Amino acid sequence: MSSALLLVPDFSLILIGWLLVRYSPFDRAFWGGVERLVYFVLFPALLLQSTNTAVLDFSSTSAMLGLALLVMATGMAGGYAVKWVLRPDALSFASGLQTAFRFNSYIGLALASRLGGSEGLALMAVIVGCTVPLCNVAAVWALARHGQTALWKELARNPLILATAGGLATNLLGLHAPEVLGMTLNRLGSASTALGLMTVGAGLQMSGATGTAGPVAWWTGVKLLAMPCVAWLVGRHLPLTALQYQIVVLYASLPTASSAYILAVRMGGNGPMVAATISLMTVAAIVTTPLWLALVS
Repeated sequence: MSSALLLVPDFSLILIGWLLVRYSPFDRAFWGGVERLVYFVLFPALLLQSTNTAVLDFSSTSAMLGLALLVMATGMAGGYAVKWVLRPDALSFASGLQTAFRFNSYIGLALASRLGGSEGLALMAVIVGCTVPLCNVAAVWALARHGQTALWKELARNPLILATAGGLATNLLGLHAPEVLGMTLNRLGSASTALGLMTVGAGLQMSGATGTAGPVAWWTGVKLLAMPCVAWLVGRHLPLTALQYQIVVLYASLPTASSAYILAVRMGGNGPMVAATISLMTVAAIVTTPLWLALVS
């Protein structure tokens, strides 16, 4: 099956969320509650369990992880460059910078599982475990620097950072959850994938980009074009397996994290602009992600 067809079921869940919020009694208030449930409970359970049980063979995945970190650095540098090129206002810049390098883990883990089964899921979990804390630190730093929020206070209560740090630490220490607890975490994690994708669709809205169309387009280009281009070009010259190459290009081509909106609102940022950026990237990625994957298939 082609990469494009593999992605259809998961992008269909995004479409279902979009349809439900508009043509059913499940309005935005309902989906806001679901998003918080996914962000604070279900998705941390998935990250904790996947990073705790992943085989962290850094000798065989070091090239893939190095490329993932290079791609992330490309997104950070490219996103920051808009400050001098288009000169957005300070609040919009602090809020939107994160969209250039953060990625939607809901989509990433779901698609990685379709591409490579349990091995693909484990590879993406390793990338998530190494990059999510760094991405969140950078995102929180930009908003905390602009506002009055203490950086370390925000980091200490970020559920994604806590879950990935806990999963990696216990994995490296050889501590794994008892079978019953592991099954519970797996069930919670499974729920996060479908609900997370549906909340992405329910949250799609383009109206908040008024006055910031230039920076939004810039960050979208960095995330969906520059980052996957670096992964595709550099990955061809690294000792990667075919699946590792696919997974790192998939990681690079993912739209930005839907939780970027939650972070921006909670820290006093420009929430409507971030929501519009997330929506634009998600819709565009329906086209761009299969194209990048087709180049490495």
